[in-house]
This record gives sequence, structure tokens and C-alpha cells, in this order.
Amino acid sequence: MIKIGIIGGAGYTAGELCRLLLNHPEAEIVFVNSESNAGNLLTDVHEGLYGETDLRFTDALPFEEVDVVFFCFGHGKSTRFLAEHYIPADVRIIDLAQDFRLAADDNDYVYGLPELNRNQIGGALHVANPGCFATCIQLGLLPLAEAGLLRGDVSVNAITGSTGAGVKPGSTTHFSWRSGNMSIYKAFEHQHVPEILQSLRQLQPDFTGAIDFIPYRGDFPRGIFATEVVRCDAPIEEIEDYYREFYSEAAFTHYVDRALDMKQVVNTNKCLIHAERHADKLLVTACIDNLLKGASGQAVQNMNLMFGLEEDTGLRLKPVAF
Repeated sequence: MIKIGIIGGAGYTAGELCRLLLNHPEAEIVFVNSESNAGNLLTDVHEGLYGETDLRFTDALPFEEVDVVFFCFGHGKSTRFLAEHYIPADVRIIDLAQDFRLAADDNDYVYGLPELNRNQIGGALHVANPGCFATCIQLGLLPLAEAGLLRGDVSVNAITGSTGAGVKPGSTTHFSWRSGNMSIYKAFEHQHVPEILQSLRQLQPDFTGAIDFIPYRGDFPRGIFATEVVRCDAPIEEIEDYYREFYSEAAFTHYVDRALDMKQVVNTNKCLIHAERHADKLLVTACIDNLLKGASGQAVQNMNLMFGLEEDTGLRLKPVAF
């Protein structure tokens, strides 16, 4: 069994992580750390776990008892945590924040997008889990990058559920503001754009275009639906073949022949992708569950690879029916 510690255990991603790992056949949660909730039952915070566990939050950090730790911090906190705490060198780390997603000389974290870096993840001690928007947008564009078809700027519009803003209430997250509403935020400046560009240039080094990304807040709790517009003259049949071949061995990413809707992926670790031509433009649609393939599900997928398990172990979740 893989012994697991979770740090930053009170948020949405940690709750989803607990839900997945409690039902994972090769995993055992040893501790869930949350200083503000120490001593409380997990179910006091993650109420969907009633009947699943009697674990309690702890303020202890028994790293010597685990094989892997998941960081479920807000962005920037992972770096500070590692500066203040010693984690044994043989304990693997999967960081769900953005601190280590960009390559640097002092950064040994592998970027944890299995469809791009499966082999490297399998041999990694440290993995940086991708961002939710970044996962969805990249998966829609990677086959085009591998084929060298990204020329010029790429226009991206994507809408995300309210859970993407985290569990802490804010002026744009509470129900009375979010319900029946829609808004733009961080236009052209979203923090996930650099990691998207990094991955695209990994496959197509000569890509110099911009990702013109407009993110939207949606009035639903979970899911991401993204549209991407690329100028491209290749026949649509050729484009579809690129997608099918690129994802032929992917456990959760699938090319679909018809238009998508988000409910096809909510509550699953899937990414679905569809492409269609409009004159000289290619419209690519991609959708994921932001808490699963966009966060905790992908983190478990990475853990499976790091420990030599089948990639989909514990992750065959069913979509909502209606």
C-alpha cells in the first residue's frame, strides 16, 4: 500500500483527493494536515465523506510514516513550506499549487501532464500538478503543436465553475453573486498562460505566438469548457487523425467526433476534445472537471505513474447522468 500524507487538507482539492484515495485499492491515507481544523473529523469539513472515514485532521507532520505527500496549498505556499520544513529525500511530493510548474535550474519537479510527460513522471520524485485551465487548454492544442501547425496567436475562451476559486468565500464566489451571473477575470494575464506556452514549445519549439486567453466565471460549481481558435489550412480529416494518434494511449483524454457538452466530463477524470473547420479557422473544444482532471484526479493519476501502478487505478469515475 502507498502511504499518503495530505497537507492543506481543508480545501476543495484536498476533499476530492480524500474521496479518491479512500476508495483507491493501493492507497492508505496516514494523515491529513490542517492546523485550523486539528482534532476535527474530516467529515466536519468534507461532508461528502460521511460513512467513508473516521479520520481526523492533525497539525502533526509525520513524514517518516508516508511514501508521498500532496501539497494542497494556495499558490506560493509550497515554496515557503519547503523552506520551513524538512521532508525526507525518499518521500515523493505532488504539488497542486503553481510554485514549481515552470522549468528552472533549481527546480527538479516534473510537469505532471501525463499526456505530455508520462515517462518522466514515472521516474520522478517531485511532480508539479498542472493548473486546471492549463490542463484543459493544453490538451486541446498539444496535437497541433506536435504536428507543427500552431502559427500566429491562438484565441482561447474558457469558463470555469465556482470551485475553481477555492473554498474561502469571496465577493465573486458567494451564491447570490454567482448564480445566474457571468463575468471575465484576468483577461490576457491569467497565471496559467506561461505553463501552457512552456508545454506547447516543448513540442513545437518555433511557436512564437501568444495565447490570447479570456477566462470566465460560470454560475455552476464544477467543470471547465474551453474553445480555441487556430488559423490552419490542413484538412479536417488530417487534423482528426493527429488527435486520435496523439491520444491513442491516453487513459483519460479522448477525441470525440461530435460537439461536446460539459456534463460528459463532470465527476470524471476525462478530457474530451472536438475539432471542426470554419473556412481557414480551426475551432477546438475541450472540457474537463476542474477538480478532477484539473486538480485532484490528475494528482492521483500522477501518483499511480510514480509508483508503477496502472494509470487509471482508482479513477474510473462515472459522469453525471443528467
